[in-house]
Amino acid sequence: SDQPDVTREQLVKEYQAELMHPYYAAERGLIDDVIDPADTRSTLISGLAMLHAKHADLPARKHGNPPT
Repeated sequence: SDQPDVTREQLVKEYQAELMHPYYAAERGLIDDVIDPADTRSTLISGLAMLHAKHADLPARKHGNPPT
């Protein structure tokens, strides 16, 4: 490019306009949901309440100290 600073600024603006928003990630499956800022508190509370009762069993140990 004859004017690299101008070209760089133009490309940065295009990138920000097209790719720097949550809907871009959502439509590609990179995130699960876009939460409205007004609903953030209730969404977090319900998610944490769901995880509070979750219990994941630990896998059996494959290696350990065998009895001697």
